[in-house]
Amino acid sequence: MAAHRSPGVVREIAAAGHEIGVHGWRHRPLLLRKPARDYDDFARARGTVADITGTRPTLFRPPYGIMSTAAHVAARRLKLTPVLWTCWGEDWTARAIPESVHRTVTADLDGGSTILLHDSDCTSAPGALPRILDTCTERGYEVGPLCDHG
Repeated sequence: MAAHRSPGVVREIAAAGHEIGVHGWRHRPLLLRKPARDYDDFARARGTVADITGTRPTLFRPPYGIMSTAAHVAARRLKLTPVLWTCWGEDWTARAIPESVHRTVTADLDGGSTILLHDSDCTSAPGALPRILDTCTERGYEVGPLCDHG
């Protein structure tokens, strides 16, 4: 989990009013893990973010978008709501550039969409988000937090 390596950034993001969910402590496919590990992994990630921000996360995005029964049970016990996406930018690919990410996201973008993008320097295409936000504005879409998504 990257939050423990950059707690100042996490605090800054939270202070700016952004929602912070968890992805788990380790980025491992849930189907390949032992069920008991899911609870510990999610709890550790949730606890770390809560310690840093003072707010316990309530959202969980499973690695690779794949859930298991054990992950559902662990998330429920920890009061974490699993969230997925309706379109993605494929920004983790080696060939991703801001233009390709924008094109990929906006091809499937519709009102009520949840967009998957990454924010790390090794799995992202910096500069894509402002163009995506401009396209949302042009199409009359309001951008907001997942908690307002329904």
